[in-house]
Amino acid sequence: PWQVTFSSTVGVVIPCPAAGSPSAVLRWYLATGDDIYDVPHIRHVHANGTLQLYPFSPSAFNSFIHDNDYFCTAENSAGKIRSPNIRVKAVFREPYTVRVEDQRSMRGNVAVFKCLIPSSVQEYVSVVSWEKDTVSIIPENRFFITSYGGLYISDVQKEDALSTYRCITKHKYSGETRQSNGARLSVSDPAESIPTMLDSFQSREVRAGRLVELPCIASGYPNPAIRWLKDGRPLPADGRWAKRITGLSIADLRVEDSGTYICEVTNTFGSAEVTGTLTVIDPLRVTLTPKKLKTGIGSTVILSCALSGSPEYVIRWYRNTDLVVVDDFISIRGISNETLLITAAQKSHSGAYQCFATRKSQTAQDFSIITLEDGTPRIVSSFSEKVVNPGEQFSLMCAAKGAPPPTVTWALDDEPIPRDNGHRTNQYTMSDGTTVSHMNVTSPQIKDGGVYRCTARNSVGSAEYQARINVRGPPSIRAMKNITAVAGRDTFINCRVIGYPYYSIKWYKDSLLLPDNHRQVVFENGTLKLMDVQKGMDEGEYLCSVLIQPQLSISQSVHVTVKVPPLIQPFEFPPASIGQLLYIPCVVSSGDMPIHITWRKDGHVILSGSGVTIESKEFMSSLQISSVSLKHNGNYTCIASNAAATVSRERQLIVRVPPRFVVQPNNQDGIYGKAGVLNCSVDGYPPPKVMWKHAKGSGNPQQYHPIPLTGRIQILPNSSLLIRHVLEEDIGYYLCQASNGVGTDISKSMFLTVKIPAMITSHPNTTIAIKGQSKELNCTARGERPIIIRWEKGDTVIDPDRNMRYAITTKDNGDEVISTLKLKPADRGDSVFFSCHAINSYGEDRGLIQLTVQEPPDPPELEIREVKARSMNLRWTQRFDGNSIITGFDIEYKNKSDSWDFKQSTRNISPTINQANIVDLHPASVYSIRMYSFNKIGRSEPSKELTISTEEAAPDGPPMDVTLQPMTSQSIQVTWKAPKKELQNGVIRGYQIGYRENSPGSNGQYSIVEMKATGDSEVYTLDNLKKFAQYGVVVQAFNRAGTGPSSSEINATTLEDVPSQPPENVRAISITSDVAVISWSEPPRSTLNGVLKGYRVIFWSLYMDGEWGEMQNITTTRERVELRGMEKFTNYSVQVLAYTQAGDGVRSSVLYIQTKEDIPGPPAGIKAVPSSASSVVVSWLPPAKPNGIIRKYTIFCSSPGSGEYETSPDQLFYRIAHLNRGQQYMLWVAAVTSAGRGNISEKVTIEPAGKAPAKIISFGGTVTTPWMKDVRLPCNSVGEPVPAIKWTKDSEDSAIPVTVDGHRLIQANGTLVLRSVKAEDSGYYTCTATNTWGFDTIIINLLVQVPPDQPRLTVSKTSASSITLAWIPGDNGGSSIRGFVLQYSVDNSEEWKDVFISSSERSFKLESLKCGTWYKVKLAAKNSVGAGRISEIIEAKTHGREPSFSKDQHLFTHINSTHARLNLQGWSSGGCPITAIVLEYRPKGNWGWQSLRTNSSGEVFLTELREATWYELRMKACNSAGCGNESTQFATLDYDGSTIPPIKSAQGEGDDVKKLFTIACPIILATLGVALLFIIRKKRKEKRLKRLRCQGMWWVSWAQTSKPCYGKSSELQLLPTGDDKATIPVTDTEFSQAVNPQSFCTGVSLHHPALIQNTGPLIDMSDIRPGTNPVSRKSVKSAHSTRNRYSSQWTLTKCQASTPARTLTSDWRTVGSQHGITVTESDSYSASLSQDTDKGRNSMVSTESASSTYEELARAYEHAKLEEQLQHAKFEITECFISDSSSDQMTTGTTDNADSMTSMSTPSEPGICRFTASPPKPQDSERGKSVAVPIPHRPDSHEPCPVVPPREASIRSLARGYHPPARHLTLDPTAKPPGLPPPSSSSSSSTTLPQRTLPMPTAASTAPAPAPAPSAPAEPPANTTTNTTTHSKVGGSRDSLLEMSTSGAGRAQKQGAGAYSKSYTLV
Repeated sequence: PWQVTFSSTVGVVIPCPAAGSPSAVLRWYLATGDDIYDVPHIRHVHANGTLQLYPFSPSAFNSFIHDNDYFCTAENSAGKIRSPNIRVKAVFREPYTVRVEDQRSMRGNVAVFKCLIPSSVQEYVSVVSWEKDTVSIIPENRFFITSYGGLYISDVQKEDALSTYRCITKHKYSGETRQSNGARLSVSDPAESIPTMLDSFQSREVRAGRLVELPCIASGYPNPAIRWLKDGRPLPADGRWAKRITGLSIADLRVEDSGTYICEVTNTFGSAEVTGTLTVIDPLRVTLTPKKLKTGIGSTVILSCALSGSPEYVIRWYRNTDLVVVDDFISIRGISNETLLITAAQKSHSGAYQCFATRKSQTAQDFSIITLEDGTPRIVSSFSEKVVNPGEQFSLMCAAKGAPPPTVTWALDDEPIPRDNGHRTNQYTMSDGTTVSHMNVTSPQIKDGGVYRCTARNSVGSAEYQARINVRGPPSIRAMKNITAVAGRDTFINCRVIGYPYYSIKWYKDSLLLPDNHRQVVFENGTLKLMDVQKGMDEGEYLCSVLIQPQLSISQSVHVTVKVPPLIQPFEFPPASIGQLLYIPCVVSSGDMPIHITWRKDGHVILSGSGVTIESKEFMSSLQISSVSLKHNGNYTCIASNAAATVSRERQLIVRVPPRFVVQPNNQDGIYGKAGVLNCSVDGYPPPKVMWKHAKGSGNPQQYHPIPLTGRIQILPNSSLLIRHVLEEDIGYYLCQASNGVGTDISKSMFLTVKIPAMITSHPNTTIAIKGQSKELNCTARGERPIIIRWEKGDTVIDPDRNMRYAITTKDNGDEVISTLKLKPADRGDSVFFSCHAINSYGEDRGLIQLTVQEPPDPPELEIREVKARSMNLRWTQRFDGNSIITGFDIEYKNKSDSWDFKQSTRNISPTINQANIVDLHPASVYSIRMYSFNKIGRSEPSKELTISTEEAAPDGPPMDVTLQPMTSQSIQVTWKAPKKELQNGVIRGYQIGYRENSPGSNGQYSIVEMKATGDSEVYTLDNLKKFAQYGVVVQAFNRAGTGPSSSEINATTLEDVPSQPPENVRAISITSDVAVISWSEPPRSTLNGVLKGYRVIFWSLYMDGEWGEMQNITTTRERVELRGMEKFTNYSVQVLAYTQAGDGVRSSVLYIQTKEDIPGPPAGIKAVPSSASSVVVSWLPPAKPNGIIRKYTIFCSSPGSGEYETSPDQLFYRIAHLNRGQQYMLWVAAVTSAGRGNISEKVTIEPAGKAPAKIISFGGTVTTPWMKDVRLPCNSVGEPVPAIKWTKDSEDSAIPVTVDGHRLIQANGTLVLRSVKAEDSGYYTCTATNTWGFDTIIINLLVQVPPDQPRLTVSKTSASSITLAWIPGDNGGSSIRGFVLQYSVDNSEEWKDVFISSSERSFKLESLKCGTWYKVKLAAKNSVGAGRISEIIEAKTHGREPSFSKDQHLFTHINSTHARLNLQGWSSGGCPITAIVLEYRPKGNWGWQSLRTNSSGEVFLTELREATWYELRMKACNSAGCGNESTQFATLDYDGSTIPPIKSAQGEGDDVKKLFTIACPIILATLGVALLFIIRKKRKEKRLKRLRCQGMWWVSWAQTSKPCYGKSSELQLLPTGDDKATIPVTDTEFSQAVNPQSFCTGVSLHHPALIQNTGPLIDMSDIRPGTNPVSRKSVKSAHSTRNRYSSQWTLTKCQASTPARTLTSDWRTVGSQHGITVTESDSYSASLSQDTDKGRNSMVSTESASSTYEELARAYEHAKLEEQLQHAKFEITECFISDSSSDQMTTGTTDNADSMTSMSTPSEPGICRFTASPPKPQDSERGKSVAVPIPHRPDSHEPCPVVPPREASIRSLARGYHPPARHLTLDPTAKPPGLPPPSSSSSSSTTLPQRTLPMPTAASTAPAPAPAPSAPAEPPANTTTNTTTHSKVGGSRDSLLEMSTSGAGRAQKQGAGAYSKSYTLV
């Protein structure tokens, strides 16, 4: 931090923000550059470089210390750097208060509270929180706290005016907190007004990356809209910008966000706006490059300072913490001074360079280390001499180092090498600074040989290296240039030889072979070196001689000229004094002329003048000074130069001056704590050294001691002594002493007096007084007298003369003054800041004392928030705490009728909370309550007393005597008694039963069911539990208030059940022909559902004809069993099951096994007859037990000449010829299998005869065949002549000859072929063979197997998730039942699910069903022939109902002006879990509903309600059984908590009438339209009825016994339809006209066949099997019933007179398939009203449509009569019975109906009956028109011709048009029977239909009444019965969808043209 602000009472520690390696030395300086010195107890620099400023009193404030700029430095061997200036500022403890002003707002607007902080401390004090009624506000919902401390309240409500609001502030540095006053909000009703700004923003500057909030909020009505603009345009789309209630928030600020922002606030009455500028500052970042640089002296150094961030910054450069000053070497360049350039850098330029960038309060820096060293180049790597051939490429390398990096040049024989294609150089610098240069010679010639030299040069110097490179070729010497050498230096002379080889190189001078002295050296490469060249000796001609052959040399000469540099003789400056004359000569003793001599002083050329004279001669120059003074001090240099060199000699002139005082010290006063300067100034040369000494004390100085120079005491450059911080010990004598070695020392003394300013040395910062007691405030001061002490209270001076409560006393105490302020007594108003001010001539000080007057607190303001049964929730607001922390609260309460002496208390409630719950109250009681608050001073007065009443409570006791009784494997019965009366706490409404499984692996969670209470003892059955599992059960009681404790858990185990999975791995192995072994493994343990008792193996045989043998079973405990005594070579089906105590489990899948072959049994029969005089024919039957595959038969003949004869296995007779006439033969037969020959048949004796009477060799017996197959009944005969064959079929007592037609055929061999046998083909057939010699007969009993009869399906039990079904199978159709197919679907769905059930099962449990849901179920049996007819569709409902709301439960638990809390526990689940609750509410009079959905039945809040408004509420709770609805109204409170009256606005009523009228008009118009259509249609029907009323009818009457309820009998009549193409049923109106409200009525429903329906495989099969299934197969003479189990279904409906019957009419319309006539079928249904719809539906029964005959109706009615005596007047029921007669054949009725009543449905309870209807099939359109129908008769009808729908039948004589059949008619028991019309209209070809009297039972008589004769219209006799029969027959078929063949599917498609069906549900 570059700014450090701290509190004077706390102090501060500032670390130096620097470090280095090696470790840096850290020092602190003032920004002026002065060192930091320690001031005891004020300032100290620690050894680690940390600067600490200690807490101090205001009097110790020193601006140099406590309000100044500091910086620190870090220094090590690399350099020295400094930090930016750090501003250090101390803040004093000042008295201040924060305030909040009251605000006004309109309801629905925004309110803004601001915390007003005094400007003097605004910089240091910030808002930390807001309180509402002493509770901290958490920003949420409507309350927001801005980043700058404002409080916003949005959507202001009236209740906001009831609270007080305070802000809490905190001093950033001292940590002190302040609480403002409490402000109020005044809330008014909305009034139209223009927007007024409540809060806005000004221009501000923010750093990038931060978040800024621009406040803009306004009040007004309507609520103003806010629009923001940036630079005149809408805000850009950016996720960083957020418009909030508090204004515009911009996150992650960027520089481009800068701009001018405008906030426009507008409503319909005006607008306002606020404008401000936002400047986003990018933080300064500095990067200095290069970071580290090492280079040589003389280099050029460039430092670049790169900056990023906002502009307008200033750059400063520092070297080693000193500001860089521009000079000849250093320049600062760039627009912003960002580049530092050092040219010809010197060693002194090394160090740490820093670039500082400053912008307002921002400072950033970076540094670089520059190291300058001697950078003279040196060769570090070079090449060596070598010899090359011409054209042989060579490369020379030379590497040099230097600083700066040197440049390398190349020379050959002292001449630069030209750059051309043959000579190339390259140069590069390595990372370590080494410069590498290569000389590449690509194709050398002889001239390229010689001495190669590389020279490295930089700005510092140069270095070189040379070596010879020889190129082979004829040697020669290049021309050599003359050389000039400098005397005293070394010179090299190269002999420029080229070519190679040569023998030697020699040098000569003056014909002398060199070297001839020690200064000459000749190198092997021919170079001559002359060291320390001397002019006389070395100057001259030199000869280079090269020996190229032994006797041949070549030579070249060079002249060397030597030049001599000047030599200056030494000279010295004598000691000089001021005013002396001075003469100094500079003489050159040698050197070539001309010589030039000059003088310099301190590097500058000296010009004559100012007392200095220079005289120069040829080789001498003199310096003359006429009068020496101090200005002549310096370094003087004499410089001599000639052509050879320049030399110089430097000497220093020192002018000595003795010291003297310029300013003498004088006695001074110093002020304690301030800086003081003791003046003392001297001069002299050398500059005098000044020493200060100090002698303590005010007396005569005894001994002076040197003053240690610390940071506090320093000697200034002018020799004065600086005491930066004067202390008391600084008093005494000071001596200023100066000396410079010239003359004597000088000194002067002075006395320093330290004056003490007025200082407060002791005072309390804070102190406490008790209200009403006296309090003294002491303040101690010291300093120079006189001292005045003044007291102030706040900003007011205290005057005791004016305010008698205050007294001030002052007394001296040594060097201190004590002032006392006494308060007599302390008051609440004294809780402020007091200050004592001490003043003298040298300063002023202040002591600040915060006085807190403590007292007992004010009583809290108490309010009741919520009252429950046993508790209440209190909330309180502590207004004034007595200036002492509240230590606790006490709450006292009592029964209102008691005195406070009997109070109960809750004591020492924590002071941190402002609400409490008082518990352990008694429900429904009245209490008084009051409250106290405490602080350490004492207890407050009691609060205002409140009175409350408690509510009811949940029960306190659990249910008693809970017992468990397992009922089934999945149910446990729970019984218990109600809790104790005194613990019920109200009326027990119901119970919750919790149960959980306690077996391992269970989750331990309770499942909860709920039931209503019924009394003191309760019973509930838990079902759908796991089988054979332990359950723990608890029971809880609940009342309107809630649920009580649960009972102790008790355990019970469900009963054992059968295993739910079969044994596994079942295997079967056939051992022999009668033994098989079955093995298996145990089912999974988890599926046993009990203790495994053993296994049962079920097996049965499967015969070749498809029949099943008898089922057998074996029980074992092992997992293997051996089956013995099995039939041989027989297929067996095997199943295995496990069983427990509960019974048999699930069987395994059927396993098939075949026993092995064995020898066959004897043939089942044998015949032998003579066929001629020499032959006989023997025939036989196959063995009853073939025990294998018959391979052949062997016939044995026993008489002489006999033998064995063999036939193929398919030939069952054999003719034996060549026998002797009259001789007896014994014959027998045996069958042969692969196992061998079997047992022989019986032996028969036969004798060939001349006469051959007719004999039949075929056998009689029983033949069994499936229906619809072709059957061959053989009747092979022999005889001579050939016998005649005749077939007859027995019918009762007579035999009917079999006629040959398309169905029957007698073949030539006598075989009778029956095609597509039907049930009626069953019977006894006799074949008779006759010839002239006799006859023979066989009888064959033909049994035709058919699909099984429909089962009787009933519901035996239901639960919440299961339905248990039971059934009684019907007739098996002559073939054993293979299994059942069960289908079920949800009531309102047609999606059927299939379940396949074993044939042995008679019940089934459907599980996992929806709770409270209706299901449809149907069942069909299946045998070897196929699937039978489906049962009735029955409907059943799982337990449970839709939710309902208890009126006893309180719905609203809390309502205020904007919220309502609802308790939804009043919703009862109805036994099924509630899945959703939907709440809809709206203000009364509004159209739109607001919706709220919840899955919880707990508490729900309705929020954002309008205050003082009536609301409508409607609720809908749903579960799987349906939805329940509830509606109510409620009103919100006014803003002050008061209730509002009901709505009685006339205007509102008018609005409701308008709405009602608007809704009702369309409904009334629609109703009128429907009624008009109905009347028109009714008229048309009446016209058609009149047309049809007089057509011919056949009557069949239903007689009534002695006292019918309508007085006359009702008749069942047969009505021929004549020529009409359509018939109309009796309409509702016509039917109801004759109903006597007091009478009892019975209805009959008629049904016709249904087409194939798309509802699954269970299909009505009434049309599939024509013919009759025989009932008895025992005797030929027994009569065969003509009923068909696949016939129509009838419904009888009986109703109670008190419940009027209703009739539902619907029309069928279809196009006739042959005549194209559009006909209408009206189906009229009747059902009774039910008092309990749901109860009725529990056993609802449906019927499938089917065909009917009148006979079936009679049987069905008698069933009804037998099952339910209809005289039970109170039992109201709809019954659906199924009859057993064929729709395709009108059969003869009999008086014995025992066989006709084998199938019926279980009567249903009152409620609903469902019917499914389909139109008739097109192929039935040619059937007869005369049908039996029940007719309702009208009394007083003169035209007894009611037309009713015909029943479908087939009457051959009446083959007219197609007439759709009626479905259901209701007999009118009140109708009087009219006279029977003459049967004139009946056709002569009509056949009399069967009639049956149906008695109408009454209380008086149940005897049957006879039907009237056709000619007698009067009532029939009471005890007669008439029966008439007729024969009629027609064929037809339809395929089952369970086993649909291809042909069957085709027929179904053909028949389905125009077919459809529909269903009705009637309640």
